[in-house]
Amino acid sequence: MQGISLSSFSQNFLGQAPEWYKITIVAFLVFNPLLLVALGPYVTGWIIVVEFIFTLAMALKCYPLQPGGLLAIESVVMGMTTPDTIRTEVFNAFPVILLLMFMVAGIYFMKELLLFTFTKILLKIRNKAGISLLFSFVSAVLSAFLDALTVTAVVISVGVGFYSVYHRVASGKNFRDEHEHGEDNSIEDLHRSDLEQFRAFLRNLLMHAAVGTALGGVCTTVGEPQNLLIASYTGWNFMEFFFRMAPVTMPVLVAGLCTCALLEKTHWFEYGAKIPERVREILVEFDEHESEIRTGRDKARLVIQSIAAAFLVFALAFHVAEVGIIGLSIIVIQTAFNGVIEEHQLGHAFEEALPFTALLVVFFGIVGVIEDQHLFAGVINYVLSLPVEVQPGMFYIANGLLSAISDNVFVATVYIGEVFTAYESGAITREQFDLLAIAINTGTNIPSVATPNGQAAFLFLLTSSLAPLIRLSYMKMVKMALPYTIVMGITGWLCVTYVL
Repeated sequence: MQGISLSSFSQNFLGQAPEWYKITIVAFLVFNPLLLVALGPYVTGWIIVVEFIFTLAMALKCYPLQPGGLLAIESVVMGMTTPDTIRTEVFNAFPVILLLMFMVAGIYFMKELLLFTFTKILLKIRNKAGISLLFSFVSAVLSAFLDALTVTAVVISVGVGFYSVYHRVASGKNFRDEHEHGEDNSIEDLHRSDLEQFRAFLRNLLMHAAVGTALGGVCTTVGEPQNLLIASYTGWNFMEFFFRMAPVTMPVLVAGLCTCALLEKTHWFEYGAKIPERVREILVEFDEHESEIRTGRDKARLVIQSIAAAFLVFALAFHVAEVGIIGLSIIVIQTAFNGVIEEHQLGHAFEEALPFTALLVVFFGIVGVIEDQHLFAGVINYVLSLPVEVQPGMFYIANGLLSAISDNVFVATVYIGEVFTAYESGAITREQFDLLAIAINTGTNIPSVATPNGQAAFLFLLTSSLAPLIRLSYMKMVKMALPYTIVMGITGWLCVTYVL
């Protein structure tokens, strides 16, 4: 019987996956056990961490759950960590899992209200700098109380909706006519200058809004998943977390908004594109048409969503329950009073968050390797040996650099766990621990806007159906995010170093 070679294994058992993926998976499965025998668990542990960061960096080509999950399973089989360690890590982060499962799904049923809000902002304000500032500021405020990924999804929906309307009109169709007729002339051949300018305009708004989600997401426990994880270690509730972070997050917010205005005024880094007047007229007419056909039931849904939003803000501010439980209550209120009563209508709300929830559990598998093999102990001990006043700034830099190329949730999970261990052992005081927790939270949230790898909202935007329509590529996103990265990153570091 002919044996199964590596090439036949990759061809027959790894499906239609790209060649680099097949090579990576085979390398993981074959060489890691050999490395464990040859180099020992400590070096092999570091290699596994590097391999996992590589899977995160390749997230645009392959979702990290599959290769990262295989690494986690392999690590358990090789004895690099244990199921008990992973279970402990997962249980410690259970509030984060509840947040992802229920809060994101709860906001899904609020999309109509958010879409309505962003649409009015875009069409009622004529000044481009004013629109950009409002998009960024509203995205920041919403991301402080909602989930940054969901806010980004809403902004993407706005962009897709506007692009689709313009496409239909420019192609000779009328959105007022339900029975469209005539040839669908290509939009590429019509109104070329308007189209290119409109694409640039949408790119500007989407990047401003994406940065806005980072500006607001760093401020509160629900803005980003790692925030709630950090809060679970520190014991801070919603308002205390906000006030603890404010000496860093508020100056960064101001710096980010000033950068937004400056970019629009100077037209640097491809910003400053205005919406063509003809396109604006089309979109205004479309919005008027939507208002005309809005039924009493549609208006009632908006009212219920507004009430749910007010309840959400109140419940989070006064910490009436665990964040995930508040999210579940938002689901119940909106679906009950809007008549969403069938199971299949609920299922779509959970589609966005559950893949990332599964990936988060895989994170904890790799964190288990780091913890059981004490991989970060040397780095943490070195930083903790520095003068106390230097430590927060060093943690901010270390977290920021790693979060720019890797997922910020993973980075925060690793660092806060190690620092908490140091606190429990008596190596640092409670005051030091609190300062380092602030440095970790801001360090993983603020500089991570540098690339789509660090921020889930940026990655979601880049992989959306809108990105190719408006010609938003990976490198263009990095280029457009660069001024924000520099200004916000340096401002955050200065605040962490000299203000805290």
